[in-house]
Amino acid sequence: MTEEQRAEDVTKGSILVVGGGISGLTATLEAAEVGYDVILVEKNPYLGGRVAQLKHYFPKLCPPTCGLEINFRRIKDNQKVSFYTMAEVQSISGGAGNYDVTINVMPRYVNEKCTCCGECEKVCMAKLPDEFNFDMSTTKGAYLPHEMAFPMRYVISPKIIGTDDAKRCVEACKYDAIDLEMQSQTINLKVGAIIWATGWKPYDASKIDNLGFEYPNVITNMMMERLGATNGPTKGNIVRPSDNKKISKIAFVQCAGSRDENHLPYCSYICCMASLKQATYVREQYPEAAIFVFYIDIRAPGQRYEKFYKKIKEDENVFLIKGKVAEVQEDPTTKDITVVAENAVTGEKVYETVDMAVLATGMVPNTADTELPGGVKCDPDGFLVSDLADGGMFATGCALKPLDVTSSNQLATGAALKAIQTVVNS
Repeated sequence: MTEEQRAEDVTKGSILVVGGGISGLTATLEAAEVGYDVILVEKNPYLGGRVAQLKHYFPKLCPPTCGLEINFRRIKDNQKVSFYTMAEVQSISGGAGNYDVTINVMPRYVNEKCTCCGECEKVCMAKLPDEFNFDMSTTKGAYLPHEMAFPMRYVISPKIIGTDDAKRCVEACKYDAIDLEMQSQTINLKVGAIIWATGWKPYDASKIDNLGFEYPNVITNMMMERLGATNGPTKGNIVRPSDNKKISKIAFVQCAGSRDENHLPYCSYICCMASLKQATYVREQYPEAAIFVFYIDIRAPGQRYEKFYKKIKEDENVFLIKGKVAEVQEDPTTKDITVVAENAVTGEKVYETVDMAVLATGMVPNTADTELPGGVKCDPDGFLVSDLADGGMFATGCALKPLDVTSSNQLATGAALKAIQTVVNS
């Protein structure tokens, strides 16, 4: 199915999926492949969500291309799927089995004639922060979101519309793929059920005043994923940001803002495993590096994750220190980082100086500071609450609670079944 096929033509027996991350993709395909029309809406210019930003899944440590590539192929081959990128739901009215939905689609300024030749990017002079890499690099005003973007199509940033850069992009394109006159579109749909798979974002580490995120060599766990990824800002070379120095010592600070009433009162489920996984990234590149993991509790849910944890624990260069980090300091001359904590086992105060520190910031639902249309309910932390009694709208994935990829897929399948039941019974 091509992008932006006329989804207005589907019947009220269709299903709307909001969010094109791994949960949204799974829910979409599970419903479509048993014969239901599905409209998928994603606010980014590409599908894949947070998973697309990872270097590896755990515990198998395979790249995200493994799952995403297959799902993208399934979407392209399925006539039951329509999808919109750069789109958001504006309004919802009606009830289970008969919803009226309005979607706003922002202009991409690049149409389906795009061949990804990259000529527009070459002539574009403006450089903008690259959000995909958490601003650790820049991108041009004409850009491909990332090397595996789906749809594989360039985007013209609205920040260069009306500039000479935009004109140069038009002149450079041989395929008439750039349309600077594109306008926002309003799409009206009738659907029988809605699945909210709106995903998550990392907690803002700048709000944690004692962990040193203002220092260049203190990064977050998602920034670490991008450093390790071959399509990241350093092409997969894990070096410290201030001077590109190789890593000899690194610290992982667990529960950075999590399990803290001043920030996130809950555990984000995946942070311990993510840090242990990232320890393998460091080990691959720097076999002699010392890795320090400061933790409150190591949470490895399930047999597979416990096995992975035990494997990392046996590494003689990985030091697990039970103790909540009280402070992170910087040496202004060397830019080295000192992590200060009290060892909860020995009672000793620990001062560990490292090249770089990684803050394991927690998951915040994208709905935490956004009021969704249609009367969707949230809990006090911003996670969505599925109203199973009335039916019709269902939350899944990390919009519902903190989850790993495997659990997200399982819950998304369940949400697809609930949506199908709603459509069948309406």
